Amino acid sequence: MFKRKGFYSFILLMIIFLVYMFVKEYPFQQIDNPLLEMPKKGEINLHVNLQSSNAILVNLDTNKILLDKDSDEIIYPASLTKIMTVLVAIENISNLQEKIILPKSIFKNLYEENASMAGFLPNEEVTAEDLLYGSMLPSGADASIGLADYITGSESKFVKLMNEKAKQLGMKNTHFVNATGLHHPDHYTSVKDISILLQYALTNNTFRDIYTAERYSIKSTNLHTEGMTVTSRMFKNLKAIENTRGEIIGGKTGYTEQAGLCLASLATIKGEEYILVTVGAQGDSRTEQFNITDALAVYQQLY
Repeated sequence: MFKRKGFYSFILLMIIFLVYMFVKEYPFQQIDNPLLEMPKKGEINLHVNLQSSNAILVNLDTNKILLDKDSDEIIYPASLTKIMTVLVAIENISNLQEKIILPKSIFKNLYEENASMAGFLPNEEVTAEDLLYGSMLPSGADASIGLADYITGSESKFVKLMNEKAKQLGMKNTHFVNATGLHHPDHYTSVKDISILLQYALTNNTFRDIYTAERYSIKSTNLHTEGMTVTSRMFKNLKAIENTRGEIIGGKTGYTEQAGLCLASLATIKGEEYILVTVGAQGDSRTEQFNITDALAVYQQLY
């Protein structure tokens, strides 16, 4: 009888040990408890004739969705991806004045892909802050890959951090495969997920400062002895269109042939903040910027 009890005790201990080892190797992720309260549909539903195929407008003060156009549909984010890239980088670098040397190896593929660049050069030594602004304002893939390589040693390892953050935030229709937004069929999201990401990112003061900047000056480097200035593509395009109210205070543009013209913007109207995410507008850098005109049309409805 004692032998039988000893046998059962041994089996029980083995089961407990195996369960422990499994949980240690494959920890459960809390994906159903996002880091912020999900916005809910408000009583108002704006009807605006948009060029963009997908859109969502959220009032950050009331946490209400005021416009929803296929916001849960799977889309390609293009350079809106860099919102996540910059956020993850900020959360993983303790000192933004750390010096980073951009290895020559990260440039070859970017040149071949004709990726948008901030203007950094192979073997240039810059600060982490320089790369953050270089990623956001001119949408520099060189800056984004530089951050990824510095933080984790490779873009693929950095992308794991991006996907982990997406799960933590409750971005249920999102999967990243790169840090730049270059097109890939498995690199996708939804405008609702991007709005969730942006809502969270804007609670970080460093991110907000970068996201709302029109330009940023980089001090002298080993390869740009006179320094250089990067400017926001969104503000540049915005100034090309007559806009007297000046309600848009920050934003990130994006474009690929598959994603169309994209924009994630922040506006202040009558003392309240709004974020608007749109994708899928026709055109390119040489045509009318329908992502910008869509944003102006939507924000106009809030006055």
